[in-house]
This record gives sequence, C-alpha cells and structure tokens, in this order.
Amino acid sequence: MTQLIDGLSRLAGDYDVLLSDIWGVIHNGQTAFPAACDALARWRRRRGPVILISNSPRPRREVIAQLDELGVPREAWSAIVTSGDATRVLLAERAPGPAWRIGPDRDAPLYEGLGVAFADVDQARFIACTGPNDDEIETPEDYRDVLTLAAARGLEMVCANPDRVVQRGERLIYCGGALAELYETLGGPTIMAGKPFAPIYDLALALADEALGHAHDRARVLVIGDGLVTDIAGAQAQALDRLFIATGIHGEESRGPDGRLSAPAVDALLAREGLSTHFAMGDLVW
Repeated sequence: MTQLIDGLSRLAGDYDVLLSDIWGVIHNGQTAFPAACDALARWRRRRGPVILISNSPRPRREVIAQLDELGVPREAWSAIVTSGDATRVLLAERAPGPAWRIGPDRDAPLYEGLGVAFADVDQARFIACTGPNDDEIETPEDYRDVLTLAAARGLEMVCANPDRVVQRGERLIYCGGALAELYETLGGPTIMAGKPFAPIYDLALALADEALGHAHDRARVLVIGDGLVTDIAGAQAQALDRLFIATGIHGEESRGPDGRLSAPAVDALLAREGLSTHFAMGDLVW
C-alpha cells in the first residue's frame, strides 16, 4: 500500500536527489505554491540537488523566465530540463522538413536555430505538435478531421509535450499529449521525448551528476509528480522511487468517502493505469 506522508522532511534521510515536476506541483500556471517552493529550497540546502523536470514544449530558458515571473525562487531548484530540450534533438534530425506545425505562437522558441521549415498538412513531411493552437477553447476533437488526413498520409507526429491535460488556475486544459493520443487512435505514428519517455530522464540525471560532483546512486533518487501517465509512469519505467502529489489533476479520485486523501483510493487510482507509487501526499510541503 502507498505510504501517506505529511511532509518531504520525512524522506530527507533516504534520498540525495529530487527530480520534481513543475506544473501542478510548484505552480498551477497562474500562481506559485509557496509551501512547495519552500520544501524544495529546504531540501536543496540540507540534502542535495533539485532537478526540475517538465513536459513544457519550450526550452529551459523560457521555463526559467516563467518561473521568475510567477515568483518561484531560484533557491528552490538546481537545474531544469524540459521536454522542449529533449524534443529539439528530434526536430534537428528531421530538419528542414517541412513540418506542419500545431501549437500556439508562444512555443516558437522550440524551433529557433534548427532550420525547420513549415508547410500546410498536404505539403508537410512530418507534424510538429506542442499543443492546441488555442488551448483556452480548443479540444482534440477540433483536430480530428485534419489529423485523419495526416494519418492517411502516414505523417509522423513529433509531440513536444506528452502531457494530456494540466491545471491552469482551477481549470484543466488540453496539451500536446491529448492530440498525440487521438492521432495514435487514427493510425498515425507518434514520437515523444518528454515524460514518461527515457530521453528526458537521461538529461535530468546527467544534470544531477553535475550538481553532485559524482555519479548518482539510483536508489537515492526520488521523483515527485502529480501526473500518472507522465510523472509516475516515467519514474516507474526508470525504476526510480516515486512521491505522488495527489491534489493535482487527479485530486478528486485520490480522496476517500470522508473527502480526505486516502491510501486505498490512491492505490486504486494507480492500479487502473498499472502503476504504483511509494509515497503520496496532498500538496508538497516540508
């Protein structure tokens, strides 16, 4: 059974490195979570490096700017790796394309300096997807017809954000992973480098080694996240210990009849996805 803990300090003697998700753990896209930021900062001062590992489709410099704007203190993290960083390798291998691009203008830094050209779907050689063009109003179903045409052409989709949904304030919005999931059901081939896939963990653990000054001990790395099919699945595939933050996108399903966080409810939730976790807590606190 999952062990419920009341603070990260309970695990401070057991691990040297944290790999922590960002969105849903330390902010919700609009507001930073001060207690979570404080917990990571305390860990970093007392225990070791905190590597933030994000499925953001943008390079790390863009995520750093966003964290600064939201008021996440730089003391709360040692290094950052993003799905965008890992995906740039995949895009460079396919340049110049052209690619049919799906995603908002704010994700343009993903393509800078790669020499990738863009074209309409009927002229493209692959799809580059970061998410819906307008995630405030669009759903995957808005793309069904055009993705059906792309799948019939056999176009490969390079998806820069495997997340299906994230919390923005009090709302859930669709991400690139939801479009990739639909595309796969239509018979379209997809490739991703972010969580839960190995490339982003390889980058994160290399950064951990740099911060430690020596090779990490895999048994002393803890992964923190609120997404089952990304954070928890990815850490499980890497055989890394896991701390599930249960009040994120799966908050309602993690509670018992009394409305409180429940280990049996967490276990049942994870079991539906063929997953497990070592620890769970509501919000990340010290």
